[in-house]
Amino acid sequence: MHSYFPRIKKNKIINHLEVFPCVALLGARQVGKSTLAKHILQDLDSIYLDLEDPRDFAKLQEPLAFLEANSDKLICIDEVQRKPEIFQVFRTYLDQSNKPGQLLLLGSASRDLIKQSSESLAGRISYIEISPFTASEVKDLTKLWVQGGYPVSYQLDEDNSFDWRINYTRTFLERDIPQLGINIPAETLRRFWVMLAHLNGELLNASKLASSMGVSVPTIKNYIDILEGTFIIRQLRAYHSNTGKRLIKSPKVYIRDSGLVHSLLGIESYNDLLGHPALGNSYETCVISSILEVFDRYEACFYRSAAGAEVDLILQKGNKKIAIEIKSSQSPSLSKGFFECLKDIKPDRAFVIAQIDEPYPIKDDVWVYDLVSFLKLKF
Repeated sequence: MHSYFPRIKKNKIINHLEVFPCVALLGARQVGKSTLAKHILQDLDSIYLDLEDPRDFAKLQEPLAFLEANSDKLICIDEVQRKPEIFQVFRTYLDQSNKPGQLLLLGSASRDLIKQSSESLAGRISYIEISPFTASEVKDLTKLWVQGGYPVSYQLDEDNSFDWRINYTRTFLERDIPQLGINIPAETLRRFWVMLAHLNGELLNASKLASSMGVSVPTIKNYIDILEGTFIIRQLRAYHSNTGKRLIKSPKVYIRDSGLVHSLLGIESYNDLLGHPALGNSYETCVISSILEVFDRYEACFYRSAAGAEVDLILQKGNKKIAIEIKSSQSPSLSKGFFECLKDIKPDRAFVIAQIDEPYPIKDDVWVYDLVSFLKLKF
């Protein structure tokens, strides 16, 4: 039996239901959207439909009649992307009373869902993205890093978790992608995904990928759009400023979940990971995923000069800038290039995230923090 883990977005969802007529939870399949929604619904007068269940799907044959018959309740519709034509009906329904907390929608296909809903529900809907578990939601960070944050994967033992992720990838490629109307052979997309796992945390070079796959650059960009639109990968944009220095402009590409990186690369255990070249970038993936989920109001990018000096992550909000370097080491050291970058960026605060026990200053107002302590900071 899997446990319920308190999720950091729970209060945000409850608050938005008190303000917006409609709230949509978006995220990859199996990240815990349904579990979280049901946990919130148990305290409210509500009704829950899962459109993957034929009985629930049938209830929406006359969607407006169903919605109006249950207008005194919060209506939650899971896997809403299975019935995209319903969004126009939602608009009619919401405009009848315009009161907050009428609909809670859950969807796994961001691009289509957002396109459909933003056109018909502009001003009536709030989007909240739900990610796999973060370091502020679980106790075992090594397990989170190795097995990733998908709730089932995290809670299984090492062997079964690895098998679960292999099957997750297969189901995603063979079932979920075709259901979105995308006609790319599963094996082609799987090859591309494995290639991205090898390049995880590196600069995107679409021409090189196109050459390796034997396809065109626009085709590679289409594959990237598909995996980004279904919350499997993220592109971290490059920092731009008028410092007068030549800066790298290509984005970096990360598979969002370190556990998926490991299953795609055949890394089954912590010991396997310790001897693998992917170690540093895999730790970066785990740290960045947690940081971006907790500090979700900040814009994120990375800094790299043409000479190769780099800062892994910069968080920006208004005039505020926070620079973050990520080291998988327990005794991190910083290059001269890092401090050169700080002179260019001029951040308000600078941190190193590393596997240490307690925070300490390292040099020039730069602090070393463990991930959990860092996520508790208020900026």
